[in-house]
Amino acid sequence: MARRTKDEALATRHAILDAAELLFQQRGVSRTSLQDIAAAAQVTRGAIYWHFKDKADLFNAMMERATMPFEEAGFACGAGCPDDRDPITFLLERLARVLKLTVEHEPTRRVFEIATHKVEYVDELLAVRDRHLQNRNECLAEVEADLKRAMKLGLIGNKVPARAAALGLHALVDGLIQNWLLDNEAFDLVRVGRQVTQAYLAGLRGELVAA
Repeated sequence: MARRTKDEALATRHAILDAAELLFQQRGVSRTSLQDIAAAAQVTRGAIYWHFKDKADLFNAMMERATMPFEEAGFACGAGCPDDRDPITFLLERLARVLKLTVEHEPTRRVFEIATHKVEYVDELLAVRDRHLQNRNECLAEVEADLKRAMKLGLIGNKVPARAAALGLHALVDGLIQNWLLDNEAFDLVRVGRQVTQAYLAGLRGELVAA
């Protein structure tokens, strides 16, 4: 009986998260109440509060369940480039995986769309903003470390600081994904993403040649 109760609680939790995903995507996060989510999941508000402290806690649980593209591809989890790998090739492979996940994995794509286009960082969602910033900063730190190693190996120039280069690369990929989510018929995200990231990194190599 205890096992069944545990399974039922888990099923309720997933039903709440499923309902929240769909409503957040349709209406936006700030316009969706916990009562709306409870009605869609066919549970009581009490059931939501049993599983989640507030809307921000529910939102972050939804994000963790889906796993954002940068996290799934190995960023923001300490998975830096192995010592025996070319850091530029390694970085390009991980960025390509980010784009591929966004295109092919619907739950990841849906949650990424909510996180970028459907959330307003009002008071009740400041914890969501904190999580977003934490993940971005962890991702940037890993990209910066890979670029610094590439500079030491002479694979790219060092006139542009590694931190600035990492910020530019992150903005490039993040911007491509956001534009593709607005109209996924406009361009092939994986193909175009590969082309522009390679061009960006080639520019850093070109700086070395020009010097």
